[in-house]
Amino acid sequence: MLSFLPGPVRGTIAILLHTLNTIGCFITMLPVIFLKVIIPHAGIRHELTVWLMRLGTVWVAINSMIMRMTQKIKWDVRGIDGFDRKSSYLVVSNHRSWADILVLQHLFNYRIPFLKFFLKKELIWVPLLGVAWWALDFPFMKRYSREFVKKHPELKGKDIETTRKYCRKFKNSPISVINFLEGTRFNYEKHQKQQSPYNHLLLPRAGGVSIVLSTMGDVLSGIVDVTIVYPENEPPMPFWDFLKGKIPVVVVDVRSLPIPADLVGKNYEDDSDYRKRFQQWVNRIWEEKDRRIEAVLKEYDQRST
Repeated sequence: MLSFLPGPVRGTIAILLHTLNTIGCFITMLPVIFLKVIIPHAGIRHELTVWLMRLGTVWVAINSMIMRMTQKIKWDVRGIDGFDRKSSYLVVSNHRSWADILVLQHLFNYRIPFLKFFLKKELIWVPLLGVAWWALDFPFMKRYSREFVKKHPELKGKDIETTRKYCRKFKNSPISVINFLEGTRFNYEKHQKQQSPYNHLLLPRAGGVSIVLSTMGDVLSGIVDVTIVYPENEPPMPFWDFLKGKIPVVVVDVRSLPIPADLVGKNYEDDSDYRKRFQQWVNRIWEEKDRRIEAVLKEYDQRST
């Protein structure tokens, strides 16, 4: 609708509309958040969280509407059907841009349960969103470096236990837990520094996914494996470019994977044999994902010639 406007104007309008939507939804959430703060009863707090997730779903829907108004994106979406909003899923994805989050929310809203991300603990101080994320039971993680743990050995395993605590809570209702296995957005500098064996991916980090499967594997209906490609853009892709309409094509390839029964309920930290098998399983997913990205890029390269 507004795609005729210059990019910077469109980007500015998009930021304003997304900000107004966030403020409006936060104000709507405030009474429920207040009740959740003052009521100690776990059952009531759970029901309040369910209501907050419904409001969060509306927030995502309005963000999608804003995206349609301000962007002229050609969507090439593959394999996204066949999921159930009443089932729980582990969503794994590569990470190309901050736009990935809007893309995933846009495509999976109303298809699977409300997406929840693992967030750095510092993000709780983000104005409005930090409180909303807390109220929605987004898991906040405190990451400790190896050097810091060596100086403070009492903190060893604290971040893992926090993950387990949230995963146990997630069993109470249908949920989609998303994990960007690379842990950071892809760029060629990071790729070279890691000496990644993949052409289009950074090295996957298996630890977080292993905890989700070991803690929640018995209640998950499946794994949603998502591959995101922006075939007309070279990484890294600033979020501002996305808002300005500089990302014309988004390819999202989705496939459903079964929960590997032999990898559920095990201890990734203490069982070296299990850790090796788990890493091999993740590596196979990543090898296939790398091939899929390569195929998409070749496909679009041929279209342009």
